[in-house]
Amino acid sequence: MRILAVGAHPDDIEILCAGTLLRYAREGHEVVICVATNGEQGHMVIPPEELKEIRKKEASASAALCGAELIWLDIHDEFIYHDHETRMMFIDMVRQARPDVVITHNPDDYHLDHRIVSELVFVSSFMASLPHVQTGHERTHGIPPLYYMDSLAGAAFIPTEYVDITEVIEDKLAMMSCHESQVRWLKDHDGIDILDMIRVQGRFRGLACGVEYAEGFRRLHAWRRCPTSRHLP
Repeated sequence: MRILAVGAHPDDIEILCAGTLLRYAREGHEVVICVATNGEQGHMVIPPEELKEIRKKEASASAALCGAELIWLDIHDEFIYHDHETRMMFIDMVRQARPDVVITHNPDDYHLDHRIVSELVFVSSFMASLPHVQTGHERTHGIPPLYYMDSLAGAAFIPTEYVDITEVIEDKLAMMSCHESQVRWLKDHDGIDILDMIRVQGRFRGLACGVEYAEGFRRLHAWRRCPTSRHLP
């Protein structure tokens, strides 16, 4: 299968579903990571133009650890809107990725960028199949199942499916560690050890399903989006 994971910011995928992507990759599936915004507002000292280049390099290094293709949309951080231009960009991105399974933010997440990306992925993963919507890539065939990934710290998110990431937890942390600008800044400025937070959240989700570390998901239940087979690893 081809797996598409779409995050609003350069480190969202690593925090919330990188373990699952590593599992997919190790089982022989192709993984595509799409980062919607360039993360240019993610620092109080490094200026945006410099930071976005740093964050793109960090995202590329992380994707390489997973053997994933990276699609970098380069939308301004904190300024993503559900408008015509952005929707068309997302439709073309889905066509480029040609996914059999899609993972993205849950629609009730804490950050507006996350919520907008969730909406855009929902609609574009359907519209990518429409023959009269013209973009730079050919239309897809079929509508892929859509899974919503956990929220940061699991806030207000109740998973309905889990993936055991016990064997890949250290590799997941290594992917996050590629985002050095964020790991260091969160610790120095906000007192947040994001690597520890990832480990704690993984352990907590693992307690719910009887493994050491897990990631939680909710599948979109909607017409033509409900396959009878499991698509998570």
